[in-house]
Amino acid sequence: MIKLERTAVMNLENAMRGARNPLNSWARSDSYYDEDHQYVLGPNDLDLAMRLARAGSDHRKFIRQIFVSVDITAPLYWWKEYDTYKVATVANSTSTMHKIQAKAFEESDFSTDHMSEASRAVFLNYIGYMEQVRQRYLETKDKQDWYDMIQLLPSSYNQMRTCTLNYETLTNIYYARRNHKLQEWHTLCDWILTLPYAKELIANREE
Repeated sequence: MIKLERTAVMNLENAMRGARNPLNSWARSDSYYDEDHQYVLGPNDLDLAMRLARAGSDHRKFIRQIFVSVDITAPLYWWKEYDTYKVATVANSTSTMHKIQAKAFEESDFSTDHMSEASRAVFLNYIGYMEQVRQRYLETKDKQDWYDMIQLLPSSYNQMRTCTLNYETLTNIYYARRNHKLQEWHTLCDWILTLPYAKELIANREE
């Protein structure tokens, strides 16, 4: 399971202006803001952007200046793979260390969407035991119970992080993960394609 919420794309105008700096070709820029205050690339700017994007990472430096912020909720097993991408990323996460005891453990706190029914039945009993430990900790504040919760926490536990990335990082993610066996990566790659000009600037090797 993965959820992507509160997406914001920023700095497209400035990135495009920077793309024209090497040739001092700002006079050819034809982009504008529409009635919804969305920045629209004109034909000249879009043509230049697509050519630079296809020319390789040395030439498409401007897409590193297109920033994306998004809230991602995903299981810990997915976050372990996401943490491979350390370049030009920032993330603030919800805290398991400080807030694990703050709410009851429920199935919705975990990714169980691909479990067999037999495994899910076992897992629900497991969650029930974790809830017993949590209740005991709330009553006694015994650190042993706190450690039990931390060390019993399975990798299917969902964590939310507010992430900041750029289009270059998303390009790397898209081509590295679009055929991955985890469904979460397919969902994220589909989300990437919904971003402004993603098909032209990120998935630009697609025919």
